[in-house]
Amino acid sequence: MKTRRDIFQAIADPTRRAILSLVALQAMTPGAIADSFESSRQTISKHIQILTECQLLTQEQSGREIHYHFNANKMKEIAEWLLPFAQLWDDRFNKLEAVMKQHKTL
Repeated sequence: MKTRRDIFQAIADPTRRAILSLVALQAMTPGAIADSFESSRQTISKHIQILTECQLLTQEQSGREIHYHFNANKMKEIAEWLLPFAQLWDDRFNKLEAVMKQHKTL
């Protein structure tokens, strides 16, 4: 049975977020990714598998090596989902700033 995951489950883990940050800078092999962490290669491989299942990473075969690439389009889905919340907090901070300025002038 195949486990179905979504992008929010994938980015919930700090190691997976760190992997995304690494691969966002340049395409990397699984070994190069694993070398950046103290976890076992098997553990990092599982994280890469989850990120690939959620399409946050794509893989490209180059000879006998696999390179993982960051999928910015999939991350855009996360950013678009977060946008209304960012606006909500921006509005709240603007109101707080107005109250603080009003209180300061009293």
